[in-house]
Amino acid sequence: MSSPIRKTPSLMLVVGEPSGDQLGAQLMAALKRETGGDICITGVGGTAMAAEGLQSLFSLDATSVMGLREVVPGIPAILRNVRAASDFALKTRPDLVVLIDSPDFTHRIARRLKKLDPTIRTINYVAPQVWASRSYRAKHMAKYFDAVLALLPFETPFFEKHGLPARFVGHPVLERSVRMTGGDAFRERHGIANDRPLLAVLPGSRRNEIRFILPIFKEAVRLLARDIPDLFCVVPTIPHVVEKVREGVADWPTPIVVVDREADKYAAFDAADVALAASGTVTTELALAHTPMVVGYKVGGLTYALSKPLMNIRFITLINLILDREAIPEFLQGICTPENLHAALLPLFVDKDARAKQLGDVGQALKLLGEGDEAPS
Repeated sequence: MSSPIRKTPSLMLVVGEPSGDQLGAQLMAALKRETGGDICITGVGGTAMAAEGLQSLFSLDATSVMGLREVVPGIPAILRNVRAASDFALKTRPDLVVLIDSPDFTHRIARRLKKLDPTIRTINYVAPQVWASRSYRAKHMAKYFDAVLALLPFETPFFEKHGLPARFVGHPVLERSVRMTGGDAFRERHGIANDRPLLAVLPGSRRNEIRFILPIFKEAVRLLARDIPDLFCVVPTIPHVVEKVREGVADWPTPIVVVDREADKYAAFDAADVALAASGTVTTELALAHTPMVVGYKVGGLTYALSKPLMNIRFITLINLILDREAIPEFLQGICTPENLHAALLPLFVDKDARAKQLGDVGQALKLLGEGDEAPS
């Protein structure tokens, strides 16, 4: 008697911005390893997922936006992409649709799928931080997601309390620790002496972030250069905003190099003595590279005014959230000033105890995130 023909599992992954693209690529690689390549993966991604073999339904340009001034004009394109992605899922009927991060985009797809075909199974990977603001949204999510893959240990009981099955898988960024190498070669390639102070500057991956944050970071570096005359800066960025970044650093106060390749980004983290970063996944990557950092973040005034009353967390940096204390100096909105950033950066260059204290705290947080356990992806 012949055995039944095994159907190749089909999975649709959808991301909305570069940070999700990185997670999607790691998930694709893990799935291919687990199945020996016997899996069909479709969906929406960026360059990292394309490198793993995904043919994206469309580019991420329209969906990788943040802030009212940038989101509102892009709404028609975002809604077209929501319809295109959900229509594709309805037509092809994958075994599972995994929506990764970018809730303003991906959750619309999940809602439409459940409305038109409740039998299509949906999973949210990197859930929105509804525990930080508007926690009632978790109950709504239970209506259009079948489960959540949680990155933070305290998220699992939170979502299950609201009727949504959840499993803590660990933070996927932990898998990138092995890639934080190449610092010596990076310095040699760009003519940066090994003993020259090097600051990594990371103003964000969205156009709006660069518009608001990069000018503040530039002035902070101008102040820092007075105390560290031989300071050199590196700005790792991504291809779709690299030209905007280059415009923003045209009159930079120190020697500077801009890189937009992923391998160069990790090598720059390994090479840098200290980092000045916008809040986001990059802060955890810097933690994995053992690079002390200061975090700053600023959005448009109207965006901040509308969101502030809804926030009920003390910190925005993941390491600080995990530890429930400010291990990494962070400056949000009105206190994100060149003077404050400069004052926090300088000790990380000149005070060995300050560096050691932050790195010790960071190591503790990474353990709580799952470092050393099974790979999240």
